[in-house]
Amino acid sequence: MHAGEFEPVRGVDDLYVHDTGMYDTDEYGAVYVYDTERPAVIDTGTGANRESLFETVEAIGIDREAVAWILPTHAHLDHAGGAGHLAERYENAAVRLPEKGVRHLVDPDALVAGTKSAVGDQWQYYDEPVPVPEDRISGLTEGERIDLGDRELVVHEAPGHAPHHAFYHEPDAGVVFTADAAGIYVPEVDSVRPTAPPPQFDLDQCLRDLSAVEALDPAYLCFGHFGPREYDPSLIGEAKRAYVEWVEAVREKREALDDDDAVVEHFEEASRHVEFWNPERARADASLNARGVLAYLDRVEKEERAE
Repeated sequence: MHAGEFEPVRGVDDLYVHDTGMYDTDEYGAVYVYDTERPAVIDTGTGANRESLFETVEAIGIDREAVAWILPTHAHLDHAGGAGHLAERYENAAVRLPEKGVRHLVDPDALVAGTKSAVGDQWQYYDEPVPVPEDRISGLTEGERIDLGDRELVVHEAPGHAPHHAFYHEPDAGVVFTADAAGIYVPEVDSVRPTAPPPQFDLDQCLRDLSAVEALDPAYLCFGHFGPREYDPSLIGEAKRAYVEWVEAVREKREALDDDDAVVEHFEEASRHVEFWNPERARADASLNARGVLAYLDRVEKEERAE
């Protein structure tokens, strides 16, 4: 797929995937649209490319007034940055996301500051988020169900990526909208890479989140980055190994270099070998994930000293 394009999710009735063109990169950021009795948009992208998403919803045949749900999987702005813009356009839609993320969309200033610090010059690919009115938004908790009319989504909290993170499960079709709970899927190489952003990435919890996805034994995984894939248990095993190996690689490099800036620079340089993204995206991904693991290691060390 290319930026702005959409297509049906094969094997799942009434579900479409839209390529947001996130970070000027094809097949990196996905938004899912359910053309159900109560239509839903799952995740929103950064907001920068929202017009193409509006065009997709219209092309699918969903009227503005009919959209019932705007459902970010968490508050990170690559998944929820467009929520306020969508709320303005789809005036009858309710915004729902995990409870701990609600305050960030009502008053996004702190989240914007944190995102700018985390992504650096990649902020050029974001849009300033529009606050979501308090009377349009509320939180979701473990086990809660979202009514789409002829089917429903079940909420599963998955805080390894961030405390305000969840994945959504549609049991009838066996679909899991993984958000970032199962890593980043790269269609070009049919492989999973870890996503470990600062400041709240937690390896042990990420592994538990992956096991929670595995326990559902779904038919399909719909990745936030990027796209749908038929479920294969080996994919979860691959993701678990990728997370463990990534954390260990950063740990070993920190011990060898004893300089966190040098550690980040090392992995940024190593990103030159990534062939499936443009060099800017590969470098930014490596930098963010290295810094996320370094922050995680700091917390682990602090906890060990406190014991």
